[in-house]
Amino acid sequence: MDTSRRAFMVSASAAAAVPLIAGATPASASGTPPGPGRPSKPQRPSRALRALLDDIDRSRIEAAVRRLADFGTRHTLSSQDDPVRGIGAARDWIFDQFTGYAAASGGRMTVEKQSYVQQPGPRIPVPTVITNVVATLRGTTAPERVYVISGHYDSRVTDVLNATADAPGANDDASGVAVVLELARVLAGRPTEATIVFTAVAGEEQGLFGSAFQAQRYKAAGADVQGMFSNDIVGSSTADDGTRDPRTVRLFAEGVPTSETPAQATVRQSVGGENDSPSRQLARFVQDVAENDATGMDVRVIYRRDRYLRGSDHISYLQQGYPAARFTEPNEDFRHQHQDVRVEGGVQYGDLPEFCDFGFIARVAKVNAATLWSLAQAPGTPRTPTSSRPRSPTTRRCAGSAAPSPTWPDMRWCGGKPPLPSGPTSSRSATSPRSPSTCRRTTSSSAYAPWTATGCAVPSPSRLPHLASRGPAGR
Repeated sequence: MDTSRRAFMVSASAAAAVPLIAGATPASASGTPPGPGRPSKPQRPSRALRALLDDIDRSRIEAAVRRLADFGTRHTLSSQDDPVRGIGAARDWIFDQFTGYAAASGGRMTVEKQSYVQQPGPRIPVPTVITNVVATLRGTTAPERVYVISGHYDSRVTDVLNATADAPGANDDASGVAVVLELARVLAGRPTEATIVFTAVAGEEQGLFGSAFQAQRYKAAGADVQGMFSNDIVGSSTADDGTRDPRTVRLFAEGVPTSETPAQATVRQSVGGENDSPSRQLARFVQDVAENDATGMDVRVIYRRDRYLRGSDHISYLQQGYPAARFTEPNEDFRHQHQDVRVEGGVQYGDLPEFCDFGFIARVAKVNAATLWSLAQAPGTPRTPTSSRPRSPTTRRCAGSAAPSPTWPDMRWCGGKPPLPSGPTSSRSATSPRSPSTCRRTTSSSAYAPWTATGCAVPSPSRLPHLASRGPAGR
């Protein structure tokens, strides 16, 4: 590189480091964009949450993965009445596990087999009974508010229609089912305000059939599902090149909602809300409550609905308008996904338990547990007010603030002790879990959420419709 070019590059680098707007601060090392406000900090786990996470048992998770792999195949088209091999045997075993955990719930947990007949299609050559196994833990004070966690218990090999070959499906997706089972066990005896549904679904590999049926049933019943998480391929932290990332889990969250209507699209486009979907806000909430020393994990939110040309059961819920996201491992080794079990060129192929990292699965379970516990114990998502009365800005002095803050009538206060004796967090201490409706001190929320010494204020959704289902803004 010649001297003049080197001088130009140095001067250009120095210029790039200078803020273009007077008074702006440069981006931090963590990647937070410059602007007003401060990034949110993760919530510290409460004593009750730490006790819950401590109860998660790695050995139970390993035993569940190995037991599911021992059924030989769990292909959706495999035997439903063989007591030893096939999807029917796996279904009955999962049902028995849930039933055993329900005994500790004091009658709050109910277990069912949710079955229907799937008519023939591209991956279903004959009418086939598909059964989801569902354990519902009824909430104590807000049972109408529902959160769902799932894994799929069917498996496959290279040929998606091969229902006879061994398809152990240890990672895909006995790992996810093991997470669901373990969380059902540790939460069964703990009262939660909202309802939590633990479900092992079938028909995923053939076309998300089981979860689609389930989500449609919830929608038809008018169920208030405020969050759904699919745990699909959460069994290993090792990539195909041997590199490991045992302390990170990916969480896929869509931007533009799958179920968006033309009217909703108009609002989104008018306010630039492409990054503010309910699923994105749900994912940010996960980072707030599940990235800590008690889980030992980082949550890497991926701004996509799912991986390229891939999909999981959260999509069924997205299609019904429910916020949903997918947990999956940080790296993937395709020698151990959707493969015939074989040795080829000295390489072992197949989705076998020996390629799972059970400590990693246990930590993923802790991330899910921290999320579900915090959601189920916190206030739910705000609802759009029914009043159409026009709102106009006013000024209100906030408790603890040195100067008046611009607000709208019917402000929602969150993120700390509210300045007034009303609002969704008024009956809670400042250390109670924040709900996904809670705002965050970030650039993208600062225009609408002025902060005071005591908390943040979000204008009523009737004033800003795009905030009706928003949670913490942008990270």
